Amino acid sequence: MPTALDALKSRLFDVNALNAAMAMLDWDQQTYMPKGGASARAEHSSLLARMAHEAFVSEETQRALEEAAKEAEPGTDEAAIVRNTQRNMKLRTKFPAELVARKSKLSAEGHEAWVTARANNDFQTFAPILAELFEITKEEANLLGYENHIYDALIDMYEEGATHAQCQAIFDEIRGPIVQLVKDIKESPNQPDDSFLYGEWPNDKQREFTEWLLKQIGFDLDRGRQDTAPHPFCTGWSVGDIRLTTRFKDYLPSALFGTLHEAGHGMYEQGSPMAWDRTPLAGGVSLGVHESQSRLWENIVGRSEAFITWMLPTLGSYFPALADTDPKTMYCATNKVEPSFIRVEADEVTYNLHVMVRFEVECAVLEGKLAVKDMPAYWNSKYEEYLGITPRTDSEGCLQDVHWSMGSIGYFPTYTMGNLLSYQFWNCLEKDLGDTDALIARGEFRPILEWLIQKIYRHGAKYPPQELVPMVTGKPMGAADYLARLSQKYRSVYGI
Repeated sequence: MPTALDALKSRLFDVNALNAAMAMLDWDQQTYMPKGGASARAEHSSLLARMAHEAFVSEETQRALEEAAKEAEPGTDEAAIVRNTQRNMKLRTKFPAELVARKSKLSAEGHEAWVTARANNDFQTFAPILAELFEITKEEANLLGYENHIYDALIDMYEEGATHAQCQAIFDEIRGPIVQLVKDIKESPNQPDDSFLYGEWPNDKQREFTEWLLKQIGFDLDRGRQDTAPHPFCTGWSVGDIRLTTRFKDYLPSALFGTLHEAGHGMYEQGSPMAWDRTPLAGGVSLGVHESQSRLWENIVGRSEAFITWMLPTLGSYFPALADTDPKTMYCATNKVEPSFIRVEADEVTYNLHVMVRFEVECAVLEGKLAVKDMPAYWNSKYEEYLGITPRTDSEGCLQDVHWSMGSIGYFPTYTMGNLLSYQFWNCLEKDLGDTDALIARGEFRPILEWLIQKIYRHGAKYPPQELVPMVTGKPMGAADYLARLSQKYRSVYGI
């Protein structure tokens, strides 16, 4: 006889199917959809968003949730499904269907407007839609409610329990040491030359090599694929169907490390138990933990000297111009620290300064201290203050990220949280596995992936991040491990 939990799961499967359809439409829009499909796609996305919202917050789903809560035994997977659904219900019942549909339609239109504005280096053509998206975000925050700061309501949707004060404290803790490290690096006489990494690298070879990389580190191409997009991302609608994107540029590491980054997201998604597929437990628990995995594979593994040494012979076979490159030269070049304009291609040291700029821009707009139309000038002033450089165009300035065009506001600090957690997790992994450099140098990535699966991936969203992080590392999220390892690595690279 079907139980209340069965009834709840049935309702959630229906909602999952609608959300999966939306995710597929979004993936298609960013990869293959012709430009002329934008208007119809916005209508399609709006309708599906409204249907998914209404199905989730319906009386039937709420009744099934109430009955399932009575049945679920504490500590079980079923109890975790109930907890996750209760949290989502609490959030979603505060949003009227009209608002959900309006935001979805505007986000689809906003993405196309952003693509055009970025291509034309024309922020002001995008500004009206962006201003509307910020206003919708304020509506959402007010409906959700908050005690201390409007940002609290927004970031909690992406990182459960996080607050504006916590974000501010993190940035305050890391700002000084990072700025000092950048200063020391700039003054070092040992400046790597990475000019040999720029050139005309055939796209077909980049595609072949990055797909080879995916296979080597453990991304399952029977349950996923890689395509290209203007802004690399990972998405999926089943544990058995995870989509990655990368992009090919005249700077070869863009594709290499972009692929490793998105593969980190993808392997986290693939690591959920298949039994949880289509339930709220499948997939990552939060954006901060998710980002920790992309940064772990991109920076800690991918930018290690052991990985570069292992990868280089095969890379040279695809790109003969690199065949005679010395591994140490390649390692230093791919870890070059230099203030730059584009966040996704920023070096590991300056990356969080890019995130700080976005956090401060978002807060200024949400607090009413900055008009959207004045965002470029404010953005540029922050880049001058933190990185000592001024964007020459809007495209390499405040138009570079896709997130705001899709209504994802309150999201960026999770990138910094991910950086902190990547080293916090890695230190524990090293204690258990021993000489990880030896494993990486031999191309033996399975022990690393298995540790991550057992400690993090297989738990999906069962435990909130405030429980998962101490469960894995023995302490809450902090900056100490990150700052120590970052300083150690880059002072060695630069001989300081």
